[in-house]
Amino acid sequence: MDDVTQYLDPAALSRLQGLELTARRIVEGFVAGRHRSPFRGFSAEFAEHREYTPGDDLRYVDWKVFGRSDRYYLKQYEEETNFACWLLVDTSESMTYQGPDAAVSKLEYARMVAASLAWLVLRQQDAVGLATLERSVTRFVEASSQPSHLGPVCRVLEEADGAGQTALGPALHDLAARLRRRSVVVLISDLFDDPESLASGLKHLSFRRHDVSVLQLVDPAELDFPFEDPTRFVGLEGLPDQVTEPRSLRAAYRAEFDSFLKRVRGCCRELRIDHSLIRTDAPLDVAISRFLEQRLRRVG
Repeated sequence: MDDVTQYLDPAALSRLQGLELTARRIVEGFVAGRHRSPFRGFSAEFAEHREYTPGDDLRYVDWKVFGRSDRYYLKQYEEETNFACWLLVDTSESMTYQGPDAAVSKLEYARMVAASLAWLVLRQQDAVGLATLERSVTRFVEASSQPSHLGPVCRVLEEADGAGQTALGPALHDLAARLRRRSVVVLISDLFDDPESLASGLKHLSFRRHDVSVLQLVDPAELDFPFEDPTRFVGLEGLPDQVTEPRSLRAAYRAEFDSFLKRVRGCCRELRIDHSLIRTDAPLDVAISRFLEQRLRRVG
């Protein structure tokens, strides 16, 4: 199976037909009748140059600039400045966790969610970009609305090995500085990070007036803690292994995990950021549909 289709389930995508990722806040883009824009109308005025990305339309290459610099740049006009959705995917080691009854790891599920959202955004003729995050931004794919852009997005998702440590806060600060135009930003992560650092990064994105959503992925075992017999828990991201009696820890673990989720929800609510908790045993189309419908209810 090729790198574009391996994360796309045709049956799930067919059930997403008719749904759209709609901007909840004002974003910088032109798609008449679908997304709100801070601009007053269409314009053919030149806006800026940007570096060529594979899949871009060669008609807009500025050959004069190429002649001077031997580098490809595109002329970007106001009317071409589409609604852009940035998918931020946590590819740290904690995302590789796969519980005893889970069909896929959190990272594999994140890949499928990101690929499906990219397909959806490109299908509605908007632009999608991708960043993978660990202790920093590890890969960055510029936003494009070309249908062929799905290939580079899926290739980067496939190459993420889930070997690094988590530090979402600094990575989000970096992205807040990089993303110059107000956009829709979707963070896909288990959010296993320092809460204050995470909140600071999300606040920076919100302060830059991006329309931010958080899709928090959890393995069923992380929520339910179904372990009964003495178990060796393998440490991730530098933590030591632990052999313990799960039944004696269940109540305390669940209380701590519930407290963690409460802090995350409270942070997102304070920043007016959409938060969706998604179990990795949820059907993909159901999880994405609920997320999109939740956003749609809050548009306006």
